[in-house]
Amino acid sequence: MADETNSGTGTDAGTSTESNQRTTKPGTKRLFLTVSILVSFLLGVPFLLKSTEIHRSPLPSAAISSLSDHLQSKPPSFPCHFQAIFLSPSIQPDSSLSLSIAEKLNAHLTTQTCGNCNFTFSATVDSGSSCHHLGNAPSDACQWRCGGAGLVDAIADRDDREVDELLQSTVNKRTGGCAGRVYSVFVMEGERERVVVGKHRHAWMVVKKLDDSASVSLMIGTVFGDYFMRGGVGKGEYVPVGSDGNVVLSYSLLNSDPSDWVYDWGFQMTGEVLLGPVMEALAPVANITIESQVLYHAPKSSTSYWDDKLEVYVVNTRDLPFFVNSNEWHLDTSLSASGRSKVLQFVVYVPSASECPLYIRTPEGEMSKTNAFISPMWGGVAIWNPPGCSMQSQEDPLVRDSLPPQELEKIIEIFIGQLRLLFGLNSSYVESNPIYKFLASEKGFTDWELDLLYRQHTCFNLLSGLSTLQSLSRLVESLPRMIVMDEIGKQVELSLEAANLAKRNISHGINNASALSSTRARALAEDAFFHPSIMSISYSSMEHYFAIYMPFFAPVTLHVLLAAMKEVKRYYAERSKYLTFRASKVKSS
Repeated sequence: MADETNSGTGTDAGTSTESNQRTTKPGTKRLFLTVSILVSFLLGVPFLLKSTEIHRSPLPSAAISSLSDHLQSKPPSFPCHFQAIFLSPSIQPDSSLSLSIAEKLNAHLTTQTCGNCNFTFSATVDSGSSCHHLGNAPSDACQWRCGGAGLVDAIADRDDREVDELLQSTVNKRTGGCAGRVYSVFVMEGERERVVVGKHRHAWMVVKKLDDSASVSLMIGTVFGDYFMRGGVGKGEYVPVGSDGNVVLSYSLLNSDPSDWVYDWGFQMTGEVLLGPVMEALAPVANITIESQVLYHAPKSSTSYWDDKLEVYVVNTRDLPFFVNSNEWHLDTSLSASGRSKVLQFVVYVPSASECPLYIRTPEGEMSKTNAFISPMWGGVAIWNPPGCSMQSQEDPLVRDSLPPQELEKIIEIFIGQLRLLFGLNSSYVESNPIYKFLASEKGFTDWELDLLYRQHTCFNLLSGLSTLQSLSRLVESLPRMIVMDEIGKQVELSLEAANLAKRNISHGINNASALSSTRARALAEDAFFHPSIMSISYSSMEHYFAIYMPFFAPVTLHVLLAAMKEVKRYYAERSKYLTFRASKVKSS
């Protein structure tokens, strides 16, 4: 029968094996079932991709690159106005004097570096009866308002600290619109030449002849350029604050040999009170916390020798790198310091009776005045010899006592000087020229020194923070399968906002606010880069992603695809036979 399927040959019903023709239309049930299975596999692909989708919060890569390129090509410079005020009726207004001082200032800006002052300069001759302005002030509010000729008589009967406060109040009144970014030098005539640099943003000098423009301009340029602009240092190197903006000051009292004597100290009662103003002054630069401890059995590593002439034990400067005993001095006990915080160690070393009194000999062969030294990027050490330690070691084998408060205050002052050195400033200003005098601040840092630190740290934080953001952006772009959580995107956006805010504060000359914003920008950038979700997951490429799923889906998908192709091919072959049969039938009829 022609309409039945021949099981031996596998031909369909309605197919004539002799004529290779089909007399009935082929059915679509097999084709429909095969294609349905293929379509179901294809419809499952979006669900598979959705189930394996990686959440990636968008990062403002374009804004990061734009701001970074701008800061790299044009380092931020802070607006500073320098004004020289001549309080004398004898000097004649002369524009050449203003130009000479401006030339001295330009000599200090040979290279454009981040943190420099974009300065303007003006000179004012305030004689009481008349007032003349030379140069250009950035605004009328920054221009010295005359009427200060009476300051000469008021200064004559006061000491330097009283004069400093008097000039500060006068400057605030007469340049109140921009007192925070105006640096002033008052010049007056007198018998004894002297230059006093105050603890605020001004100095005053007494010269014998105001008509000696070369000498006067050199002195004014030195004060403005060497000190107010550069802080009295050449390189401007400073200890980098922790990337999270935190600094831990760890103070330790080390008893070398408790069998000789044991000393304690009331650091919380005295030290933290003295260091409070320092912490407040450095708050825009770093969030400072203070810790203290007392350790025993902590001998030094370097050797000392007895000096018969001085009758003391001496340690040479070349041996100081080996003074710190990292094996016996267990100093790293800070609980508040995170992995990215900076810890500075300040150690008071009490020598044993076998090497007491102990002093440091300088390379010049003299005894150190402070009997202390610093270790860059680590901290500082001060040696404290107990009073009468040589005689006491022979009479009393064991002494238990506390460090006297007066001695602790002296040690804290030494540590503040060491902190200044670690931040790139001079511990104190000792000029070879005896006419110069510098007033110290109870905060440990004068206002003009803090301005320098704020400018330096603002630039460092901005460049470092944007470099971190760029690294994060490149990392995210290089790893398409990397998870970027919304918290990371938010931190990046806040970091950019803080960086732009610091940039605006720079343009307005608000040094402390710019330092605070830049510190926050860098801390947020570091938090985003070292987010736990980034550090805890191993990321793979797209090739690895396909290598995981292909062994499971490829065999099944391939068989389904081949079966569908075979069924479509068979259907169209049978349909062609049927159409041929119909055509021949129509022709024969």
